[in-house]
Amino acid sequence: MKKVEAIIRPFKLEDVKLALVNAGIVGMTVSEVRGFGRQKGQVERYRGSEFTVEFLQKLKIEVVIDDSRIETVVNAIAEAAKTGEIGDGKIFISPVDTVVRIRTGDRDSSAL
Repeated sequence: MKKVEAIIRPFKLEDVKLALVNAGIVGMTVSEVRGFGRQKGQVERYRGSEFTVEFLQKLKIEVVIDDSRIETVVNAIAEAAKTGEIGDGKIFISPVDTVVRIRTGDRDSSAL
């Protein structure tokens, strides 16, 4: 099993969610996060003064899936989240040793 974490722009959440549902994903976790990459923040104006927002609002989507579905899920996220501009985000893939469904005690694939 793999854990896929995607950092995306907030306005792309609905597109990514729809792409994942269409790819057969039945659950995901979404968190509001802040960060910066190559874009190094952005300059904003407030009441005539300029200031730099160093940490930009992003969303982190997490899904745990079977190894056989990894390419489908990564491609779905990448296509749905892409704007072609700097700051579109990143996708991280990590191994998952065990999953346990708390309610039933199911483990691994049956717990997904």
